[in-house]
Amino acid sequence: MNILLTIFTFTTSSILILSSFLILKIYSGKSIKDPSYPPVNGTVFHMLFYFNKLYDYQTQFAKTQRTFRLLSPENSQIYTTDIRNIEHILKLNFGKYSKGKYNQDIMTDLFGHGIFNVDGEKWRQQRKLASFEFSTRVLRDFSCAVFRKNTAKLVKAVSEFATAGRIFDMQDVLIKCALDSMFKVGFGVDLNCLDGLSKEGTEFMRAFDDANALVYWRYVDPFWKLKRSLNIGSEASLKNNLKVIDEFMNRLIRTKRDNLTLQQDFNLKEDILSRFLVASQEDPEKMNDKYLRDIILSFMIAGKDTTANTLSWFIYMLCKNPLIQEKVVQEVNDITGNDGKETTNIDDFVANITEETLERMQYLHAALTETLRLYPVVPVDGRCAEIDDILPDGFRLKKGDGVYYMAYAMGRMSYIWGEDTAEFRPERWLKNGIFQPESPFKFVSFHAGPRICLGKDFAYRQMKIVAIALLRFFHFKLADDTKNVTYKTMFTLHIDGSLDLYAISRNS
Repeated sequence: MNILLTIFTFTTSSILILSSFLILKIYSGKSIKDPSYPPVNGTVFHMLFYFNKLYDYQTQFAKTQRTFRLLSPENSQIYTTDIRNIEHILKLNFGKYSKGKYNQDIMTDLFGHGIFNVDGEKWRQQRKLASFEFSTRVLRDFSCAVFRKNTAKLVKAVSEFATAGRIFDMQDVLIKCALDSMFKVGFGVDLNCLDGLSKEGTEFMRAFDDANALVYWRYVDPFWKLKRSLNIGSEASLKNNLKVIDEFMNRLIRTKRDNLTLQQDFNLKEDILSRFLVASQEDPEKMNDKYLRDIILSFMIAGKDTTANTLSWFIYMLCKNPLIQEKVVQEVNDITGNDGKETTNIDDFVANITEETLERMQYLHAALTETLRLYPVVPVDGRCAEIDDILPDGFRLKKGDGVYYMAYAMGRMSYIWGEDTAEFRPERWLKNGIFQPESPFKFVSFHAGPRICLGKDFAYRQMKIVAIALLRFFHFKLADDTKNVTYKTMFTLHIDGSLDLYAISRNS
């Protein structure tokens, strides 16, 4: 009994000492009462209490204060929806801001030295190589062929649910479709998640999404480093998920590298990994398998989450706005030459979705963009100040402070989008029926400045192909109109749980 009491007393004392130390670190040297710095709206640990509704919590703050800050043990974390500030950090003063050690410490276990988590020479090297690869016609044609093939499989899978009149999880099938497509484009591998043939692929997908959420949890967990060293709690779960991810990725890279050594003509390689492996021959020590894992995983993340998440929210918004759903369908029928009633072969229809077809889909493009305005793939992103600076709104920040732009909150700011900001209205993007883009610092879903997303056109191309095919063949309806559909708090904006729908055939 005495031993247990001693252990309890020691543990309690340690927690109190550690908590006192954290409080002292949080409030020391932060110029809290200085009005030249952004107003303080709490600490980063306040986010813990609102974690499940974090982006809505941030939105409420932003409606009264466009720029505010939360205090952390090391520095201040500034949050802003001010378009001028965003252009300042992402473009006009690009060299003065970096990912920052705070963010990299949190993210490296999952993202490694991939393009989303590095600065300087590593970022420039990956950006240059990726920019070249994305500009090649070979990759564009290959990816489009893959998107069409997997879209046809997706339509057939949904058709089975429609025929049986069964409720199904739309987010689940869209994630599987996106994962199949990105693994084929990224690795040249047929994962076959949609067919239910890849247990490994399903385990990888689950491990990655769980790791995504667990790494994001570190932003509100003051003890994550201690838990990692002790291998307990959320950090133990993260370690297990990372093991699944690493084993799967390393096996793919080794297999692809072995296969390439048996082939002579490297110029015909279509998938991204093969092309990066060819490039790695110029510097094999730097571009080793670990580095390639980080690079390719970043591309896979961007491709899967951009398309699967956005299409899930897109279908959800069409279910909530049936008149807009029918407007998109009318455009699909008008441009593809279908009246929406005749029976059409799925494979033939998808194969005939041409570049010209995609370009003409102005209302669809607007509806997808409107989805991204309200449900951006990355709800919060930002940089770290390398020097003391003054933002355009007049607020100061110190070297080491983080500056985060809140894309989710920005989509809900009336001062940015007008009084109808809460409405899903694709027409806001159209002028005389033609899509009109906005400043990337106002519509920041694809980042902006020198780090703007290279895969933006690829993402729209894939999303349009999938949306055209699904809406040509099906009318979608929520299984339960009263169910509250919301997000899961993580790096990317997943729907929390399932998106349960009915699909009704348009050919019946």
